[in-house]
Amino acid sequence: MIGTTLRRGLRKRCPHCGQGRLFTGWRQLEGCTVCGLVFARNPGDTWAFTIMGDRLPIGAMIVVIYFGVVRSHRVLGLILLVVLAALVILTAPNRWGAGIALHYLSRVYWPDPADSIPPPPVTRPR
Repeated sequence: MIGTTLRRGLRKRCPHCGQGRLFTGWRQLEGCTVCGLVFARNPGDTWAFTIMGDRLPIGAMIVVIYFGVVRSHRVLGLILLVVLAALVILTAPNRWGAGIALHYLSRVYWPDPADSIPPPPVTRPR
């Protein structure tokens, strides 16, 4: 279940059903149009997952490139910073989707009685 949920998040799909979209353009949707799952019940629910899985690794990569490569090879370091910036921008929704999926997993494994997660989607045999 964990792998499937994370793959759905990385593909920008609902972590619960795998059908609905998480984003419209760069804006996160409130909930899934297919199964009705509310992605973030309270504003800021996914910030911990976003910071730990997104901001800290990006910060570490920038520090390594700037203090490691730029100091010894200025042109190569600047090229790496530009490439990193492009990758960070292009993959942002996928990483945010993984954060939403991790938040969903925390809701499943440590449920709150006030949190209404829809029933599991029906899977059809192939």
